[in-house]
Amino acid sequence: MNGTAEALTEQVSFSLRGRNPDVLTCIANLSNDEVFTPLEFANRMLDTLTEAWAASHSGANLWADKTVKFLDPCTKSGVFLREITSRLTKGLADEMPDLDERVNHILTRQVFGIGIMQFPSMYEVRIETKEE
Repeated sequence: MNGTAEALTEQVSFSLRGRNPDVLTCIANLSNDEVFTPLEFANRMLDTLTEAWAASHSGANLWADKTVKFLDPCTKSGVFLREITSRLTKGLADEMPDLDERVNHILTRQVFGIGIMQFPSMYEVRIETKEE
């Protein structure tokens, strides 16, 4: 390889090192008529919800409450369901130390979604049950 090719190869290798694109972001970027909520925006919304919950519940941690239920009534990519599940998985760790029990509790008693399209609905079930 000449010097330019080696430099470009090294630059590409450096740029891609440690980069594992989020699968939901990849789905959202597919060209079709659907509009997906970007991951960053979903997380900002959940951060705002976290702050509002704490403010109205004496500083309580929303994600450490095993009685709270979440519904995404028009889920497409599952970004909200996945991020909520992730936050609950971390937040309930002290109260429910067994990961399998915790994830089972979250997915059967706390996080619900109504899929409006067949492919994303099937995909979400796979993400929510296989992520951990």
